This record gives sequence, structure tokens and C-alpha cells, in this order.
Amino acid sequence: MWKQLNMLVFIGMLYACDNPGNAPTRLTPYQAEHIIHIETGETTPQQMVNFACSLEGTPYLYGSIDPQKGFDCSGFVTYVFNHFNVKVPRTSVDFTPVEHEIELKDAKLGDLILFTGTDTTVRVVGHMGIISSLPQEPLRFIHSTSGKAYGVTETDFHSIYYESRYIKTIRIFPQNNQVTK
Repeated sequence: MWKQLNMLVFIGMLYACDNPGNAPTRLTPYQAEHIIHIETGETTPQQMVNFACSLEGTPYLYGSIDPQKGFDCSGFVTYVFNHFNVKVPRTSVDFTPVEHEIELKDAKLGDLILFTGTDTTVRVVGHMGIISSLPQEPLRFIHSTSGKAYGVTETDFHSIYYESRYIKTIRIFPQNNQVTK
């Protein structure tokens, strides 16, 4: 019994020395995979959107990031960003805390746009896309939809359907912060 007790005390001492203040030593899988800042590196918004547009017509498939089978909305975004070795969250709801929220009126090419799911009364992110229009053009985004277009398509934001589902816009490309004359 003393041997077991001494072993427990020893393990406790190791834990306390290795873990000042008794902070958790390991991240949960959610914490380890949770991304709040996206590093785009040398990739430009134009490169990202050009690649995204090359996937137009790919069918919709829930839970998929495989262009041979289809994409869901976040699978599409994940695939596009992974093509450029840019790590992003896998699900649309996991983009909710991603930095840098901007005003919709300031949206630029390559910014991310987040929407509710099809039930607009549930104000939780459930759909997303990539802004594909230039600032002087009507706001459009490219996404994979299970709706009428059923797949990767470019859509006009200004419709009651998408305006009512809008949650926020995220700026991920630092160069989009530059003021243009």
C-alpha cells in the first residue's frame, strides 16, 4: 500500500513540476484544430478566387472535400485554401471566431462571407463562400450550394434569401487592408 501511495505522490509531484499552476497539459482535439487566424502567405486574393472559379460546376456533396465526388460549402473552401497550403477550419461554424471581421460594405475579393444554415431563425453559421467580386461591382460570392444551383456556383449576394441569412464577413488577406485610390 505504501508503495502505491508513494507512486501516486511521485506522479503528482511530476505533474505539479511539469504543470505550474495546474494548467491543462494537453489541448483537446477541438482546441488543437481550432484556427482563429488564417495565414495566407504569398497567395493573393486573385489567385485564390481564380482557382475557386475553376471549380465551378463541381456537384454538391455533404461532408466532402473531394472534387471528384463534390463539395459541401466548407469542403469547397477547405479544398481551395488547402490547394495553396493555407490551413483553415473544416466546418463553416468553426469559421465563426476567425479573425478579422469587417463591414459587408468593405468586402473585397477573397474575403470570406458567412451565413446561417437554411433556417434563418437559428443565428449560427451554417453556410459560407468566398467573395468573388471587385469592390466597384455588385457583391457576389462563390460557394457550393445544396440549393437550386446544386454545386459550386457564383451567386449574387443581394437577394432576400442570402441577405436574410448573412452573419458576417471575414478579412483574411492582409493586402485587402490596403487603401486603394
